[in-house]
Amino acid sequence: MRRVIAAALLLALAACSKTTQTVAGGHNSWTIPGVIRIGEQEEPDSLNLMYGNNSATDEATALVYSFLLRYDDNGNFIPDLATVVPTLANGGISKDQKTITVHLRKNARWQDGVPVTAADWLYTYHAVMNPRNTIKSAYGWDQIASASAPNPYTLVIHLKKPSVGALDVLTMGGTAYPPLPAHILAKLPDLNHASINSAPLSDGPFELKSWNHGASLVFVPNPYYWRGAPKLKEVIWKVIPDSNTLFNELQTHAIDLYPNVESNAVARLSSITGINVLHRVIANWRHLGINTSRPILKDVRVRQALAMGIDWKRLNDTVYHGINQLAVSDVFPQSWAAPSLPPYTYDPARAKALLAEAGWKPGPQGILMKNGQPLHLVVSATTAAKSNEQSEVVMQSMVRSLGIDLTIKNYPPSLMFSRQGPLYTGTYDLEWSIDTNGPDPDNAGSWNSAYIPPHGANTSWLRDPIVDETSAAAQSTFDQAKRKKLYQREEARLRQVVPAVFFYWETSYYGINTDFKGFKPAAFLVDGWNAWEWQI
Repeated sequence: MRRVIAAALLLALAACSKTTQTVAGGHNSWTIPGVIRIGEQEEPDSLNLMYGNNSATDEATALVYSFLLRYDDNGNFIPDLATVVPTLANGGISKDQKTITVHLRKNARWQDGVPVTAADWLYTYHAVMNPRNTIKSAYGWDQIASASAPNPYTLVIHLKKPSVGALDVLTMGGTAYPPLPAHILAKLPDLNHASINSAPLSDGPFELKSWNHGASLVFVPNPYYWRGAPKLKEVIWKVIPDSNTLFNELQTHAIDLYPNVESNAVARLSSITGINVLHRVIANWRHLGINTSRPILKDVRVRQALAMGIDWKRLNDTVYHGINQLAVSDVFPQSWAAPSLPPYTYDPARAKALLAEAGWKPGPQGILMKNGQPLHLVVSATTAAKSNEQSEVVMQSMVRSLGIDLTIKNYPPSLMFSRQGPLYTGTYDLEWSIDTNGPDPDNAGSWNSAYIPPHGANTSWLRDPIVDETSAAAQSTFDQAKRKKLYQREEARLRQVVPAVFFYWETSYYGINTDFKGFKPAAFLVDGWNAWEWQI
């Protein structure tokens, strides 16, 4: 888990001024009372977070599962199944910072009526540690030495050493897997093909009613939800991969919420009657990921040339209409840990010089050659967003002037981020994607060599002793001043070794039915963090 509590995030709300048609009840004529229709470009690749790799999985599982803790919309810990957030002050974290005690509420039940207990979280912990389970990551969980339940509503977690990420594995999002129903899963040898991966048993606000793969998911209230049944009758998740179709669905009021509106459609939102437009800077960072294990890209000078040879500001201003905040690192810019680093410099002359130093010489048709091999690379993104390919075409043109032949090969999201996809198998050169941070700036899982697949999400396959040292040290102390210095050093080193070029922090726009109340978009991870409060 990663990143930062954002103290000063932009959240602007502007109601459209167009005339709205209403009915006798005072709501929009297209509103279906009690039913929220969400338009999403992706569907979950699993409903078990251990196997799901896309943001749709994060959002959907937030509807059906309770976690020990959740983040609110500004990244603060709030209790979920836990009665309080463990801290040093309340004794939930021991003085040596190696033991966490969690007290569970006694009124939580699964949708079949069985109580949710500490045994369910222990089941999840043992499933993560079970080598038979081919889960996406054990990051954070691998810092747990042991865990026990002295009674059904108390957990005692012993850490191998103090770890700032310990609470993150208890908190919704990332690799914080929720308690799973031990009473129906305990006899399974593994979870790789368990029915719960697509048909979960809910202890959250909603339960899954149906999943028409490729088309929709329908959620209905969980009558046993410990906070009380949600106010909505249904949440309909409509899978609409094409962004133009998705915008049209909002415009014709076939959906009530369009999250993460494509940048090229943002200006048109104000023309739609009966919607509010919300936007805020969120902890999603787009980057050009570089596979440092590939033969051509092992040479850091080639990676540095890519960073210098692309005009990142121009790319943001053109393809993304300048709505996003340019990045200099993967630490949220308003974090206490944000490093002091200059913006990337567009310097194609220096980029060409670096390639020459690396032994690349002019060849046929302007493509550089070395030992008879052309400087040919492949960039990959998902097929879900048109801006992905637009960006790739711009980058293709820019690096062509350096003598680099860049080919575009994109994948469906379900393949791009799967354990068998190009990132986790290392069968790619460059990747254009978005990563999502949690509030704490811990980023060892992205860059430390201990987390190279299949052991984690270091999909740049980076092996660097300075990055390993600094990320591990920052993970192992709660001293904020020490951590800040360590992240400064680590991020400066990442700028040198270039496992990725950090492009922007996303400003996310939402088109939302003016009758939809209680929706509070989150800076970190999951917009459905308070779905039990939604109403229409």
